[in-house]
Amino acid sequence: MGNSYAGQLKTTRFEEVLHNSIEASLRSNSLVPRPVFSQLYLEAEQQLSALEGSSRIDNEEEEEEGEGGLEPSCPPNPYQMHPPPEGCCTMDGFCQAGKDLRLVSISNEPIDVPAGFLLVGAKAPGLPDHLLVCAVDKRFLPDDSGHNALLGFSGNCVGCGKKGFCYFTEFSNHINLKLTTQPKKQKHLKYYLVRNAQGALTKGPLICWKGSEFRGRQTTAGPCSSSLIPLLDSSGPLAAFSREPAPGTSPSIPTGAQPAGPASGHPPLAAAMGPTVFNGKDSPKYQQLVKSKLLAVTRPSALGILSNSGPPKKRHKGWSPESPSATDGGYPQGSGSRAKYENAGMSCVPQAGLAGPASVTFPVVASGEPVSVPDNLLKICKAKPVIFKGHGNFPYLCGNLNDVVVSPLLHTCYQSSQSLSRAHERYGAPTLQPISEETQLLLTVYYLVQLAADQVPLMEDLEQIFLRSWRESHLTEIRQHQQAAPQPFPPAPSAVAPVSSAQLPWLAGLAASSCNDSVHVIECAYSLAEGLSEMFRLLVEGKLAKTNYVVIICACRNSAIDSCIAVTGKHQARILSESLLSPAEYQKEVTYELVTGRVESLGAFFSTLCPEGDIDILLDKFHQESQGHISSSLTAASVTKSASLDVSGAPACTSYSLEPHHVRPFQLAVAQKLLSHVCSIADSSTQNLDLGSFEKVDFLICIPPSEVTYQQTLFHVWHSGVLLELGLEKERMSKQQVEQYVLKLDADAQTKFKSFLQNSFQNPHTLFILIHDHAHWDLVSSAVPNLCSQSGLSSGWVDRLLNCREVKEAPNIVTLHVTSFPYALQTQHTLISPYNEIHWPASHSEGVDLYPESKKYFGLSEFIESTLSGHSLPLLRYDSSFEAMVTALGKRFPRLHSAIIRTFVLVQHYAAAMMAVSGLSQMKSYTSVETLEITQNLLNAPKQCPCGHGLMVLLRVPCSPLAALAYERLAHVRARLALEQRFEIILGTPGSGLAVGKHFVRQLKMWQKIEDSEWRPRTYLELEGLPCILIFSGMDPHGESLPRSLRYCDLRLINSSCLVRTALEQELGLAAYFVSSEGSPEKGPRSEGVESDAEKLSSTDNEDEELVTEGCPSEKRSPVKRERSRSHDSASSGLSSKASGSALGGETSAQPGGPWKGEQAQSPQLCGPSEEGRAPGDKQRLRAGQGPPSGVSRHSPGPAPPPDSGLKTSQRGVQVQVASSSQLSSSGSSSSSAAPAASTPASQAPRCSMAKACRQPPIVFLPKLVYDMVTATDSGGLPKATSLLPSHSVMWASSFRPLLSKTMTSTEQSLYYRQWTVPRPSHMDYGSRAEGRVDGFHPRRLLLSGPPQIGKTGAYLQFLSILSRMLVRLTEVDVYDEEEININLREEPDWRYLQLSDPWPDLELFKKLPFDYIVHDPKYEDASLICSHHQSVEGEDRGAPRRPEDLYVRRQTARMRLSKYAAYNTYHHCEQCRQYMGFHPRYQLYESTLHAFAFSYSMLGEEIQLHFIIPKSKEHHFVFSQPGGQLESMRLPLVTDKSHEYIKSPTFTPTTGRHEHGLFNLYHAMDGASHLHVLVVKEYEMPVYKKYWPNHIMLVLPSVFNSAGVGAAHFLIKELSYHNLELERTRQEELGIKPQDIWPFIVISDDSCVMWNVVDVDGGGERSREFSWSERNVSLKYIMQHIEAAPNITHYALIGMRKWSSKAGSREVREPFSRCHVHDFIVLNVDLTQNVQYNQNRFLCDDVDFNLRVHSAGLLLCRFNRFSVMKKQIAVGGHRSFHITSKAPDSPAVVAPAQYVCAPDSKHALLAAPAQLLLEKFLQQHSRRFFPLSPQNRGHPVLLVDCYLNLGPQISVCYVSSRPHSLNVSCSDFRFSGLLLYLCDSFVGASFLKKFHFLKGATLCVICQDRNSLRQTVVRLELEDQWQFRLRDEFQTANAKEDRPLFFLTGRHI
Repeated sequence: MGNSYAGQLKTTRFEEVLHNSIEASLRSNSLVPRPVFSQLYLEAEQQLSALEGSSRIDNEEEEEEGEGGLEPSCPPNPYQMHPPPEGCCTMDGFCQAGKDLRLVSISNEPIDVPAGFLLVGAKAPGLPDHLLVCAVDKRFLPDDSGHNALLGFSGNCVGCGKKGFCYFTEFSNHINLKLTTQPKKQKHLKYYLVRNAQGALTKGPLICWKGSEFRGRQTTAGPCSSSLIPLLDSSGPLAAFSREPAPGTSPSIPTGAQPAGPASGHPPLAAAMGPTVFNGKDSPKYQQLVKSKLLAVTRPSALGILSNSGPPKKRHKGWSPESPSATDGGYPQGSGSRAKYENAGMSCVPQAGLAGPASVTFPVVASGEPVSVPDNLLKICKAKPVIFKGHGNFPYLCGNLNDVVVSPLLHTCYQSSQSLSRAHERYGAPTLQPISEETQLLLTVYYLVQLAADQVPLMEDLEQIFLRSWRESHLTEIRQHQQAAPQPFPPAPSAVAPVSSAQLPWLAGLAASSCNDSVHVIECAYSLAEGLSEMFRLLVEGKLAKTNYVVIICACRNSAIDSCIAVTGKHQARILSESLLSPAEYQKEVTYELVTGRVESLGAFFSTLCPEGDIDILLDKFHQESQGHISSSLTAASVTKSASLDVSGAPACTSYSLEPHHVRPFQLAVAQKLLSHVCSIADSSTQNLDLGSFEKVDFLICIPPSEVTYQQTLFHVWHSGVLLELGLEKERMSKQQVEQYVLKLDADAQTKFKSFLQNSFQNPHTLFILIHDHAHWDLVSSAVPNLCSQSGLSSGWVDRLLNCREVKEAPNIVTLHVTSFPYALQTQHTLISPYNEIHWPASHSEGVDLYPESKKYFGLSEFIESTLSGHSLPLLRYDSSFEAMVTALGKRFPRLHSAIIRTFVLVQHYAAAMMAVSGLSQMKSYTSVETLEITQNLLNAPKQCPCGHGLMVLLRVPCSPLAALAYERLAHVRARLALEQRFEIILGTPGSGLAVGKHFVRQLKMWQKIEDSEWRPRTYLELEGLPCILIFSGMDPHGESLPRSLRYCDLRLINSSCLVRTALEQELGLAAYFVSSEGSPEKGPRSEGVESDAEKLSSTDNEDEELVTEGCPSEKRSPVKRERSRSHDSASSGLSSKASGSALGGETSAQPGGPWKGEQAQSPQLCGPSEEGRAPGDKQRLRAGQGPPSGVSRHSPGPAPPPDSGLKTSQRGVQVQVASSSQLSSSGSSSSSAAPAASTPASQAPRCSMAKACRQPPIVFLPKLVYDMVTATDSGGLPKATSLLPSHSVMWASSFRPLLSKTMTSTEQSLYYRQWTVPRPSHMDYGSRAEGRVDGFHPRRLLLSGPPQIGKTGAYLQFLSILSRMLVRLTEVDVYDEEEININLREEPDWRYLQLSDPWPDLELFKKLPFDYIVHDPKYEDASLICSHHQSVEGEDRGAPRRPEDLYVRRQTARMRLSKYAAYNTYHHCEQCRQYMGFHPRYQLYESTLHAFAFSYSMLGEEIQLHFIIPKSKEHHFVFSQPGGQLESMRLPLVTDKSHEYIKSPTFTPTTGRHEHGLFNLYHAMDGASHLHVLVVKEYEMPVYKKYWPNHIMLVLPSVFNSAGVGAAHFLIKELSYHNLELERTRQEELGIKPQDIWPFIVISDDSCVMWNVVDVDGGGERSREFSWSERNVSLKYIMQHIEAAPNITHYALIGMRKWSSKAGSREVREPFSRCHVHDFIVLNVDLTQNVQYNQNRFLCDDVDFNLRVHSAGLLLCRFNRFSVMKKQIAVGGHRSFHITSKAPDSPAVVAPAQYVCAPDSKHALLAAPAQLLLEKFLQQHSRRFFPLSPQNRGHPVLLVDCYLNLGPQISVCYVSSRPHSLNVSCSDFRFSGLLLYLCDSFVGASFLKKFHFLKGATLCVICQDRNSLRQTVVRLELEDQWQFRLRDEFQTANAKEDRPLFFLTGRHI
């Protein structure tokens, strides 16, 4: 197979390139590796046209349709295209004019086609997935026979309309084909384009260029060039979307064929439901061919059915057997609901195509004479043979086509395995050839030979075999390459001698000779037709009775082979043929067989089985006999018992309790993960979700159309309280109110969904969460006509509603998909980013419980683990006697679908079991032990409970008609046996609610204490404790939860041929369960290994991630790999009927963990503490067939069984009888007569079945096929079921894929499926071409996956709650809420401002108010108290001070809702302030310019240079020089301006460390008014502030202030503002404006001011004592304009307002104005305060210091008490950004304040901090060292001269100013305990200090910049006259010399 051509290298790099490429390929999982030959050029000596892989220079050449046959020996010519004209479009798929030519884009657009022209599709190498639409003169195209095409070309461009292209070379350049070979119309014009029924342009038949259909194989041709008939690509517009030739698309119906649309419902078109195959004489094309006598050249023309040919082209990554490439042969069009399906073992035809509802249609590629299928083949063989096409040509079949099924799956498997996929293109070296056809066929024979008699072949297995074989052969070659010396030519492959076509039949026969005729090989001499005829002859003659597989080989065609494989085994053929049905077809076929009465023969057969006569006769007889004894029967007893319970309130059952609704730790963790992901979307730079703009949360839960699921979801929503928490509903909700939040996705969904969309549009500030629960259901594209809606299957509603444009584009809708089986949403085209997937976390990591819970989840992996040896009875079982009977009946009734047979058999078993338990013991022989056990326990469990609680049996019947039939039959049997009061039979269908009898409703109401007379159970969960059989129908479960009383999960009727991972896992998920794990020493059953996620893909998740090593729990716990139990089936039918008597009366051993359950009930004292409370799995391991644990004897009348007896014979309890709560049977094969002998001890009370329910999961019965699939493991260590195709709606991207590994986390599994699966054309994601590109993902779409029944609903409801809380939290803010301090120290002043209603202060009245020196701001609670003459000398000391480290933590805050007038940080985005903020993805960042601004400061004697960063949008606030553009000044308004459109005062906000959290967005606070806002930032922080606030003006401080405190910023703001005032006065004076008319005020605001309030006072009279007041939030604009409008405002130096407090009383607001300290938000008159400066060195208390200076200068400070400012608590930045650390490298990180000061010249550790900060911090903490007399001595304060310093809360101070004419307190009354002189200037003289009196022993502290000035100050102030100094009393701050430490000297007063 394939050419092993020897090429000659142009360079010697081949070895290196090849080795590197191979090694990288083997290590890589990359999907699109780099081809090795892109680096090399080989001169080929042989013909290369048919070579596989990338050896052609035109890598996109198609094997089937290329030019290879026309140029037999020429190597391809390298072709150089002309360079395109400059400036034209060169993009693939567009013409040079830039117009789109791709079929996918313009299929629905009108195209003007001139007369005589046809639309054709051209293939471009650069776009293998697309066809380009061209208009070509039909004279230059061939006719149907491939002749009569004129030479040359004439065509038009349909994109730009350019006409008259006369050369194909010119035309190919225009449409950008970018060819590497000579342009030829024959090679690149591929398909006719036709309009389908909907008018869309679709790909039609191939253009039949002359000779292409006769292209034969070359001697060693590639594997795909197989047929004489050119294979038709799929038609329909959907085909144009895919890289593959659209597998699964419906055929477009061309002219002449009747469109099989939904309207054409007449019987002949019934087959349109499935893939219709026109085969042989039934094909319209065949009739044409007969007429024209062209049988030898059977090429379907454009008039034939257009369909998918199946074989992939080599560029297509490789098709897998699941690819719906098709189904051939079999039934003609009118065969009635029969359809071939894509895959043996993989069902589900995607409903695709726009021409009609027909599914995939595939013509059989035929050659030669047709083969006649014999009549009565089905009758003779008892099964329809399934023929799989293999290699080469396949003949036509004719005759009795109803009795045979033809499928191309094997052919597709061969093709995909043969063509090197993209993942392996790097293996393109000549030595690395694909696996040959001969080897493929031989491996297939080996595989078939080793299959067991009851096994069914799986294409996945075959793919893995091919992959392993290919890899192993190439690994050998690679080793040879690595070991051999470099050679000029690559060595020939010598790993395995290739199999020749001549050897193949002999080798295949040899392989088959060992299998006892299971595989039969037929060798043909001429064609496959000969072999097929021979096979049919042998079948008819009965010579293949023992043969399961017939391999037909024809090796006559020039060393190439033709082959096919027929499955003739009855078991295998039945399963494979049924697996080719889609779910809809399956239901239709069953319904058809029921309706047409085919099943009557089956019923007649059953009636002959019973020797006593028909079962119904027996039932009638029993019914008549029991009529007279009904009063004393068991039924009457149970009725009496329940009635007496009603009346007398008999002892209640303690085991029955409804679980309270609470959130489990797991659910909370998942909810937090979801919230974290939503936050990460909001935090990303894409701005796809603006959480800050949302005020509340709303939601809609979309669920499948199941009434029970609907009611169950309503129940969860109601009881979760989420509606109340979200504020969506009030306390008393009606059911109708809850219903609007849950949507069933059915035909009625559209109205409710439209209102949801309208609601989301009308409420842009509400975040809507659209929850798609059970999200793996109904992934059908809405673009595909759907046929399944009639059968209740998926109908495209999800795509139509949830994927609509409105949902995708709405910025306030987040879609959350929730599912247990996310695989179909994890494809190459998924819309969900892998970063947005949330997987259910692992339950424990490394033996530690991550989320301790009282219950442990028991899921699929735990069920599988229970089947391992070392356990007690397994929880997963199959029923061999049932399977045997089904198989036997299948042979007897070959025309009946096996689902019907299985259902009839199982219903018969249940009927017989009910009869046997009711007393007709002879019926035990007509049921299986399993069914008898189920029925016994169902009937006997209520007797063991005082309240009559029973167990539930789930009987899963997927097909609704069969479920209805089973219900009727079982109800009839129950009625005849008078068991109606003993247990209920409930038919659960998705579309309808529950129907429960009145008697059982009364019982449920009594148990659940329900008073409502109208109450009826609406969910399965409400059937808790009810003895019942639930017949659960519907093709798929829809998320219905089952109660804890579920004991048996009977899945024997599930469609075992539908082997798809999702289908299997969701059926097994019905049994998933929570078991009690209290006190378990081990960590209990793990969650499913493959479901836990050990790590997050992204780092955006802030939750602590779980680290867990994945693996099978059993292998983790036990170092030795366990052997599986030898038999999990029950005994044979004969044994079961004999031994079934021993299973009567009470629960049998088949209860899970049977051995320990009964014993614990009877002898709990024997259970040691280590075993008590173990999880079931642990106990099962202790007790399984290993004999009794040491020290514990079994209470069994007979001898204990030998160690493995329970496992060798039967786990079903046929031979091992175990004690139950009602009786104890003897071991071994006891008879029914022995059963009563072993009675329960009288002392033992009966136990309710509900007690066991909490501790044991249900027992699951499976079909044998499914059981084998689930319990077998593949080479990756996972159950084989996990390697199946993940979902019906996807297909494998390539056969060359690794297996899933047991160690994979859920995240890794997701990535695996994202790499290796693609959606089918019918999948809603098919049109999405994400393919791993980030921009292909929807940004607001999340996926939550977790095991079934684990609590995902509770998790997402909890997520809604915490999301709502977070949004509320985002709209709330923590503001400081503290009472003013030192209120009790304020004495009543002599004068008050009593004009309570004044809006502004009266200047004359205000001047009379005394100044209040005491600081009342609560943030200065730890500051020194300032004494004045107002205060009494003897007063109470303040309370104990807080520790400084507690100052921030313990400050009281209140949570406030942000008003519409709040200031915001950078996280706020809204439409109104978007332009104000100045950056958004759509807007260009605002340009800014940097301007220097210098001014001299006389007091410093130096020039200060500042820099302004001014955005272009803010330049109007400034004046620039003309020309030159130098910044001259900042514009100031006039005092006389009365405009209300803007704020006159510029606002300055100094800030550090708060570029994200500072509240600089004043747009809403200013109510949109124009204002000038300047951020004052340090130089090193300028870039980050500019990044976050690009539209704000920045004032950048000089670099020398990088380490300065807030005092420096305030100092520079004030000095700059005064300098600017002078500049503006000068500038505007030239305009005739008086200097005093220029506005002199600025605002200095903290960066944490968030909201402003005003108090409205109702005084009730000018001087009335009684007044009321209220506080409301107002805008800053309102407050500023009110202040700026104050009369005589220019006479006030400082204006401020109160700090808000919720505790503020009438005392604080009664007086409208105060003369006191102002903080945080001040309006500063820079003109009046010209000579009062801020201290530029200060870090702390600089505003208190400045207030005192302003007051001492005789200026007015006014506080508006009716205004208040709220300050937000911000945990970062501000003064906390200063960290004091040591310069020594190994010193501790935290330095104690006592270390901030040291002796000069000492070896003290020096600190990296400003000297001033060290001084202030030291004095605040340790000033008592300097002033020992001062603490707690308020009558003798410390005197501060010209500067306020905080000496700590225990020391009081008195401030005086040395300036002449300053206002000071009267100090004559004070005797000071200390004196602090801080950097005193020349105003402080010796005479000034002598005015003050000091206590004896008072201390002095003099602080100076250096030691020299310290001594000069002591001399100048004559301090030594009154103060005594010592050398050791000199100190300095702990700075290095270069940091300029401060020095201070202390002394004592003499």
